[in-house]
Amino acid sequence: MARFKKRSVLPIYAIALVWIIFTLVHPLYRASDYVSVILLSAVVFIVAKGIFPTIEYELPDPQPEEDASAGEEPPSHESTQQEDAQEDQNPEKEEKSSTGDPKIDALIQEKDRALGEMRRLNDAIEDPVISQRIDQLEQATGKIIDQVLTHPEKLPQIRKFMNYYLPTTLKILNAYDRMGAAGVSGENIDGTMEKIEAMMDTIVMAFHKQLDALFRDEAMDIASDITVMENLLAQEGLIPPDQPDRP
Repeated sequence: MARFKKRSVLPIYAIALVWIIFTLVHPLYRASDYVSVILLSAVVFIVAKGIFPTIEYELPDPQPEEDASAGEEPPSHESTQQEDAQEDQNPEKEEKSSTGDPKIDALIQEKDRALGEMRRLNDAIEDPVISQRIDQLEQATGKIIDQVLTHPEKLPQIRKFMNYYLPTTLKILNAYDRMGAAGVSGENIDGTMEKIEAMMDTIVMAFHKQLDALFRDEAMDIASDITVMENLLAQEGLIPPDQPDRP
């Protein structure tokens, strides 16, 4: 048990009241006036102290937090390792970084999803030619999206690529995977798979052209810089006029 004391503040208030009343009735002009009011204050303080004494009381000691958890066993090292392993196996629980731009965040997520799907299809499809084309598509897709992530102002240029060409390509490859896994031969299956195989070169070429188109503005700027430099070099006599020094 802890013992506490609570002193009353009323004696202090009583002294203040004495000074107020005394100065109103008998202004303090002489030293004897101050002595009188001090003696009167002391008497009032003693009387008020007797009327309102100091109160003592006891309270139980607060229970330490350690005691509350004393009955609980600490988690074992083995259970901690199991929890860590479960967290590692659930990447969805990990916080994903955000750029602050919803469109760019969505583009990053779509890139991860598309490239992951291409890798899965590449592992599932045994045809070496199709596998090689998927490798080319994966590289081109990653470079296209990385270029836009570096230059977000180019996002409108790949809108059709992201909304149609990329998902349709994945749809076609998924159909090829399912038909190949069926393990049977037939007019519909064989004909469709042959069309997809013939289409893959065209799709790869289209992806490469999409990547090349993202550098159109940069190529025009570089070409303009080259033209200006050639003209300046010619004016300074550093290269013959009308015969720029080209590699």
